[in-house]
Amino acid sequence: MLSDTYGWEANAFVLLGDSGQPKAGFSFCRISDMLGERIVAMPFSDYCDPLVEDADSWRLLIDRLLPERLPINVRCLHNDLPLADERFDLTKQAKWHRLDLRPELDALWNAMHDSTHRAIRKSERAGLTVRIAESEHELRTFFEMHLKVRKYKYGLLAQPFSFFQNIWRQFVEAGHGFLLLAIHDEKIVAGDFFLDWKDTLYYKFNASVPDDLSLRPNDLLIWEAVQHAKQHGFAYLDFGLSDIDQQGLVRYKRKFGTEEKTISFLRHSPQAPPNRAEKELRELLGKLTNRFTDRMVPDLVTEKAGEDLYRLFT
Repeated sequence: MLSDTYGWEANAFVLLGDSGQPKAGFSFCRISDMLGERIVAMPFSDYCDPLVEDADSWRLLIDRLLPERLPINVRCLHNDLPLADERFDLTKQAKWHRLDLRPELDALWNAMHDSTHRAIRKSERAGLTVRIAESEHELRTFFEMHLKVRKYKYGLLAQPFSFFQNIWRQFVEAGHGFLLLAIHDEKIVAGDFFLDWKDTLYYKFNASVPDDLSLRPNDLLIWEAVQHAKQHGFAYLDFGLSDIDQQGLVRYKRKFGTEEKTISFLRHSPQAPPNRAEKELRELLGKLTNRFTDRMVPDLVTEKAGEDLYRLFT
């Protein structure tokens, strides 16, 4: 999907044991653009831990990249070994939530906050229904909601529509994901995009129509996803990353009875601090984002700006 959308090549180093069996691994992309060259594991992922069980394995893998003298960005959740590597700096932290789906459905319902129960009942009384999207036409409707949320609520550019098309083709059409839609009076008012891998269902993207939020479609979508996941044998629902300053989003994910952990953003910076040109480019990128997400700018122009600029945010 990353290759189809941005042209990046995915790479991995694998450490083999004496019998030739893989015992550790590290995946990444090399990126080269106007902001310079860098190595990212993996671009636009909430986290991508190195698959290592001891410090020696971690060093054997990462030492293959360090001689390139490029910045290396890693996001760790389940593996703390890179955090102990003095060659990497902790640059940021974020919250992560996951729901254990193994208890019975009644137990999962009872573990949710009372406000969630009330929201779900309200949306059901209002006549909301939920179904899985069937076409890229419906995907486009979801994308337009997503673009507006990022633009008008957060002042951010959206990923290109081709990003979602490639997710659809690489995951949904392959049977490893689905777009869940909330419908009211034959109108799509909200949607959640889920991907799956092994025993986990991943909550990746949400979008909704602000004028219809009083119907509480988002709570209903999650409850429907929980039931779907139980029916299909998934053990976990991964709610993904939330920035620490997104307190509303953190509270929203907590109220479903999730566990909470911390994602650590690590960076290896072998070169001198950014020069004046690099700093000016990053400042310009921020200014362009502000310009293109201004309410006076047509949404189509904002969409085109995301197509041109979003790749630079990794």
